[in-house]
Amino acid sequence: IVTGKPIALGGSVGRREATGRGVVFAIVEACQAYKVDIKKSTAVIQGFGNVGSFTAKFLHELGCKVIGVTDVKGGIYDRNGLNIPELLDYVAENGSVVGFKGDILTNDQVFETKCDILVPAALGGVLTESVAHKVDCKIIAEAANNPTTKEADAIFEEKGIAVIPDILCNAGGVTVSYFEWAQNLQQYRWDLETV
Repeated sequence: IVTGKPIALGGSVGRREATGRGVVFAIVEACQAYKVDIKKSTAVIQGFGNVGSFTAKFLHELGCKVIGVTDVKGGIYDRNGLNIPELLDYVAENGSVVGFKGDILTNDQVFETKCDILVPAALGGVLTESVAHKVDCKIIAEAANNPTTKEADAIFEEKGIAVIPDILCNAGGVTVSYFEWAQNLQQYRWDLETV
């Protein structure tokens, strides 16, 4: 009945990064479907908590240039790609992306930044009708719960922007919570590769 437990208390390896990993699995599939070369793509991520930071980490590992990220305090941008491993260390020490090397990217600008992959990974309802007109990307990966309003969704369809819905895109955490429960029932722990 309780998931996300510490490993020593019956938790599952891979649970902490599961939502971000699942977001990237969905992005990889969408890139294949919409003919976007992930190794030549750019991404912007709104939200750099657990989901956004792991999404950035795994995208970076696949060769995608993460060019912009924001958190509740502000954001940073580098059109040549941010050094995500250094940024993760910086955030662990400073609690925010603000002050990391790069240009300032405000939370108002994040959705207007041209990229291939836009990842709203923080709040619901942020992609509104007025914001949707300014979005310039190929794929939106809904890592947050319900970030897109129905009016914005219609605009994205008109503009030919693919939207990976949150119920699929951010389901990695719930999926690994189920895996945790299944492992607990079996009294057996799977390795990370199995998870």
